[in-house]
Amino acid sequence: MTEIVAGSRTVPITTEVNGEPWSGKVPGGETLLEFVRARLHLMGTKRSCESEVCGACSVLVDGAVVSSCNMLAFEVHGRSVTTVEGLAVGGELSPLQEAFVSEGAIQCGYCTPGQVMSASALLTENPRCSVDDIREWMAGNICRCGCYTAIVRAIRSIASSEGEQDEL
Repeated sequence: MTEIVAGSRTVPITTEVNGEPWSGKVPGGETLLEFVRARLHLMGTKRSCESEVCGACSVLVDGAVVSSCNMLAFEVHGRSVTTVEGLAVGGELSPLQEAFVSEGAIQCGYCTPGQVMSASALLTENPRCSVDDIREWMAGNICRCGCYTAIVRAIRSIASSEGEQDEL
């Protein structure tokens, strides 16, 4: 990891965001959330609780879901970051994003990017996840509109399974 030199206010980093390399200097106290929104203009990642409680700011760092509100931008030096914008390919929504739309798993949409990023990490780790697996994994994501059943349904529609689907 890059060290902050005494008296230095910026830190040089090199990272990859949504498959694109980025190099430059960031303020030592800049969060990953601030970096992707203000510096890279990727507005899908949402600012909400700023205390790792709600999941609205979830992104993937080297494939693992993290709360970008409490991770400093310089901590992604040499790492890969994926935001919700990075899931779409060629301007087309990913199957998971499409499932959220088709299953009605969005209402106001504020939590949706974080929900989708958490679901993406779950499906990578456990592509045959059960409803109970989904509920446990997604517990750190708050939906103010109460779309939890539709969110589980959307994720479950993408999860590959052997045999019967479990009940929602």
